[in-house]
This record gives sequence, structure tokens and C-alpha cells, in this order.
Amino acid sequence: MKRKRHTPEQIIRKLREADGLLAEGKTIAEIGQRLEISEQTFHRWRNQYGGSEHDHDGSANGDDMKHLKALQTENRRPIRGRAARRPCVPHAPM
Repeated sequence: MKRKRHTPEQIIRKLREADGLLAEGKTIAEIGQRLEISEQTFHRWRNQYGGSEHDHDGSANGDDMKHLKALQTENRRPIRGRAARRPCVPHAPM
């Protein structure tokens, strides 16, 4: 099976849905099947994104999302600095 990557927004949406299913009395295995993720992935996401620990409504708060977006933007920017400005010049033989 091909591996699927989820965006942070998709992960948070799935964790919200999982919280609702847990409140209905579903097991983690049933939730994993419904969301098409493994139990291990569910627990990893819960640890990484916090699940319902952020806000009372089960979503990550705005500051967390702003911070995540800022990090993603920073990682897309090219590295600037001395190494980026120096041309690659081969050394002359001695």
C-alpha cells in the first residue's frame, strides 16, 4: 500500500473526529479503521499534536498553528549567507 502524507490541518481534523468517536465509546482500533490510520499513527499524532489537550473544543490553538506555519515558511526559504554568495572556484595547482 502506498504511504500517504497528511498535512497538519488534516491531522488536526482527524484528531478532532477521533475525539468525537472516543466520546461515543469506539475503540482505538475502530477509530483507526474509520480514519484509515494505524493505532501507532494515532498515538504518535496524539503525542505530537496534543489531541484535545490544547483547547476545550479539541483543536490546536491559533498560536500553535501560527508557529507551525512560520516554521514551514522558514524551511522553504533558501539558505542565505557566506556560503551561498561565494562562487565555487577550483584551487590552482602548486
